Amino acid sequence: QVQLVESGGGSVQAGGSLRLSCAASGSIFWAYVMGWYRQPPGKQRELVAQFTRSGGTKYADSVKGRFTISRDNAKNTLYLQMNSLKPEDTAVYHCNSLGAVTFPWGQGTQVTVSS
Repeated sequence: QVQLVESGGGSVQAGGSLRLSCAASGSIFWAYVMGWYRQPPGKQRELVAQFTRSGGTKYADSVKGRFTISRDNAKNTLYLQMNSLKPEDTAVYHCNSLGAVTFPWGQGTQVTVSS
């Protein structure tokens, strides 16, 4: 079964940057549309960045222009570059596929942004 392991989170001040990684245990990127989700404290999980079926990218309005999703198919790794971080970006970040088929959720990686 595919496992997803997120890393790269941490505590930063507002305006700082972090780069998250999501390592998949198998070659899944060619078959599944992948994205990054986040779950702020006490709130629902939301999709913040994704690839589209045509290979493009899409972002939530709240992160557009600040976050960039990318991937390394050879390393089975998904990335999320986060710049100009804001306190409202504080959340646990996960990667997973979109649509009807999702993989078991990993532990995620905590991002905490202080003002």
